[in-house]
Amino acid sequence: MTANLAPQDDRWLEDALRADATGYLDDAGFTARVMDALPPPAAVPRWRKPAVAALWALAAAGTAIALPGAFLDVARETYKLIAAQPVSLPQIATVVVALGIATWSATVYALRSE
Repeated sequence: MTANLAPQDDRWLEDALRADATGYLDDAGFTARVMDALPPPAAVPRWRKPAVAALWALAAAGTAIALPGAFLDVARETYKLIAAQPVSLPQIATVVVALGIATWSATVYALRSE
């Protein structure tokens, strides 16, 4: 149930739109005049596309040069973090049980029938 929120003055428009929703509603050329009055779209300079491509290529090259060093730094820090932690048998068992629960839960979820 919807409430009629349109004022009575605009009722003619609502009625016209409901009467023929797929047809043409004559606007006496209003839409064409509005479209003609709009400014043309802004033109992009010709040099912009090659400049953007060159900047992306430069960023990719810089990333490729810096990536091996960053990878080694992350690997070393990860090893230091893991090697500094004492590991006990109950911790290993807890991780194995948690992985088992996650695996079986994912299997049951994937094989459920709907």
